[in-house]
Amino acid sequence: MKIKVKKTIWAAIIFGAAAFIISNHAIAKEEEGKDLAEDALSAFVMEAETGQVLYHKNEEEKLPPASMTKIMTLLLTMEALDEGQIELDEEVRASERAASMGGSQIFLEEGELMTVDELLKGIAIASGNDASVAMAEHIAGTEEKFIKKMNEKAEELNLKHTKFQNTTGLPADDHYTTAKDLAIISQALLQHEKVLEYTGKYEDYLRQGEDNEFWLVNTNPLVKHYDGVDGLKTGYTNEAKYNLTATAKKDNMRVITVLMGAGTPKERNQFTASLLDYAFQNHDYHILAEKGEKMGDVKVEKGRETTVEAVLAENAAVVLPKGKSADDITQKVNMKKTVTAPAKAEDLVGTLQIYENEELLSETELVLKKDAAPADWPSLFKRTLFRMTGKVS
Repeated sequence: MKIKVKKTIWAAIIFGAAAFIISNHAIAKEEEGKDLAEDALSAFVMEAETGQVLYHKNEEEKLPPASMTKIMTLLLTMEALDEGQIELDEEVRASERAASMGGSQIFLEEGELMTVDELLKGIAIASGNDASVAMAEHIAGTEEKFIKKMNEKAEELNLKHTKFQNTTGLPADDHYTTAKDLAIISQALLQHEKVLEYTGKYEDYLRQGEDNEFWLVNTNPLVKHYDGVDGLKTGYTNEAKYNLTATAKKDNMRVITVLMGAGTPKERNQFTASLLDYAFQNHDYHILAEKGEKMGDVKVEKGRETTVEAVLAENAAVVLPKGKSADDITQKVNMKKTVTAPAKAEDLVGTLQIYENEELLSETELVLKKDAAPADWPSLFKRTLFRMTGKVS
């Protein structure tokens, strides 16, 4: 039987580990070569929507991610939810293996039932290794099959320096990623906005009202102490040191920061705050064209309608240094000339690229505004006849 952990004990542990208040954020100046992450091994800052890189340091160095591995676990879980494979209120039974996980945990007992919603809290807030394994087994049947899906997703995201051996981030040979790859995984995760309801929560409870009630406090203290932070994931092992992937939104700009290999929790949090300060204090987000805006028409072969509008899938935006004019910004539309019916609304048909001089700053997908239904045979016959004769009888 596992020992019941009292609220007061956990309060002392968590607040002792995170006993700092970021009241005076480091004022980062935009100086070429300035080392915002100081002694950390690697760091990366990206604007989430455009993918623009705002800062980087050893961003492609392969390093153990520790519990930041769970960003990929969360991504596959959110995809399973969006695809209807699982539901938030469905129950998951903890296996012997899940209950045996060491490290950070929510103290699942073998055979214990928890909902998907509760396990998401356990993963996102408390970084529960047992919750991660239970979720992986529920989605894929076994943790091994889920790990295969993790690596397949890494390949789909074109991650060149990432390989997973487990769902938790517990030490394992040949388990690695990079700061840049973690930012890309995080960018994909943030497409599922509901995840922020979990990663952005500072505290919650599991088994509330029961004898083994468990108080959850977010392992990422910036959620409470830095305005705008609502995710994403911390990580620590002796080998990996102290790590944090964070995201924050101010005004219209969402930033992702990845910090790997800090020496202490305090340094990890301070460096991350400095990276966020640098991004927000030195850059502005500019919307050049809004989501849904028409960028052109695509011809439809064998369709009921001969053309369908191509529109922006998201805002077309750019991030520029504060005070910098957008006079040098140019746009280029790359679009398919034709599609063949049937084609679905939101099918990809091109991109809008945004350049500053000749440097590509961002790229936004163009999609079909609506379905392109196939034409019936009489209509196709009439069109063929018209092309052949120039008239329809």
